[in-house]
Amino acid sequence: SGYQACGDVGEGRMESPASLSTMASNLFVSGLLSGKKVIITAGPTREALDPVRYISNHSSGKMGYALAQAAVAAGATTVLISGPVQLEPPERVKTITVESAADMLKATLDEVGGADIFIAAAAVADYRPSSVAEQKIKKIDDDMCIQLIKNPDIVATVAALPKRPLTVGFAAETENLEHYATLKLHKKNLDLVIANDVSDTSIGFNSDDNRVLLVQADKTKALPIMNKSLLANKLIEHIASLLDTPSSTTSQP
Repeated sequence: SGYQACGDVGEGRMESPASLSTMASNLFVSGLLSGKKVIITAGPTREALDPVRYISNHSSGKMGYALAQAAVAAGATTVLISGPVQLEPPERVKTITVESAADMLKATLDEVGGADIFIAAAAVADYRPSSVAEQKIKKIDDDMCIQLIKNPDIVATVAALPKRPLTVGFAAETENLEHYATLKLHKKNLDLVIANDVSDTSIGFNSDDNRVLLVQADKTKALPIMNKSLLANKLIEHIASLLDTPSSTTSQP
């Protein structure tokens, strides 16, 4: 509802072009994942430094949330594990909110049993402070050194499970997109890596649009820039097709 061309207010106003595009795209993915369970991570993580400060990144969670909505539209039982974002939880999606990478890993392992697909769309912090100060750190010296330790690798952990789901990773890069995505694919034993160039402000963090490169062991495919909701439907359609691909690595330990 809203303002109409005739000047009235109420039911009958045309949906936005983006909404119409999403609804039309949903018609093509409907039923593709019927009976399947999909786990998706989204957004950033926050790694506490003290009660006031934390280390994080610019991820908005928009891509992961769009994927969750697309998975539901495709008929999947969908679980969204989200870091702190300013987005409304998608309808008909079980949404679990977390703060840190450790929290996200625990929630993922709690939910991944019986999952058919795991999509790691979250921008998880690679490192965290080695210790968290109990009180706010005071500004005393001109310099401050913070010791960081590596966070658990969530997508690699899932990919290494004995009975793993089809596992999809994301690669947010600023250069050599295909090269780094291919390295990630093989190093972490993934079925698919979805790579995007976050140095491009038109498709980077917080943008409503995205342009991605799909990287698999035997091929790559570039998708043009489009709204993230429409892109999510295309990605879900592609991922669903991999469930029946004999070369999928999901049966490997």
